[in-house]
Amino acid sequence: MTRKFPDKTYYTPNEVADLFMVSPITVREWAKKGLLKAELTPGGHRRFLVPEVKKFARQRDLTLQDRQDSRTRILIVDDDQQFCRFLTEQFAEFDDSMVTETAFDGFSAGQLIPNFRPHIVLLDLMMAGMDGFDVCRKLKENPDTKSIRVIAMSGFASPENTQNIINSGAECCLPKPVDFDALSEALDLNLVIPGKNPARSDSTISVTK
Repeated sequence: MTRKFPDKTYYTPNEVADLFMVSPITVREWAKKGLLKAELTPGGHRRFLVPEVKKFARQRDLTLQDRQDSRTRILIVDDDQQFCRFLTEQFAEFDDSMVTETAFDGFSAGQLIPNFRPHIVLLDLMMAGMDGFDVCRKLKENPDTKSIRVIAMSGFASPENTQNIINSGAECCLPKPVDFDALSEALDLNLVIPGKNPARSDSTISVTK
């Protein structure tokens, strides 16, 4: 199969993970060990130059997957439809490098994941008829979905809940109201709300469920 590369000069950690069909955590470990050279943005985020990724693949005889769509796919799983709309609108502000889908219950999320194939799931822990901890565990136990990054969100982000969801496979648990700058940092996508100072508190998404 012909290897195709997006018309760009660098990849994000998520894009490299998608190219090699591995977890973003694996890519970060490669970078930390110096196996895959990374550049740092002014915000401290890793970016991988295309020639370095190709060199890494050649040296290790790794196959790069065909990436027809290089956008980052984010699935928002939350039964607060207003909150979902707000996040979707915010992500849409950053050009076409991201695409989002929303699911308002666990069943809808399960239907969407196989076809949408999200890189990241933003998961509310407390939804009617759905246990966020169980959803996260199932994602991580399934070989087809274990590489999906899970960022949990909760209005009940107690130390116990936070530790339990991390033990279930999530990267972190953000308290609600969700601060968009904290969400940007957790996503590692270097997002800044247009027209807002990152230091200002009005970047908080005022939803407390």
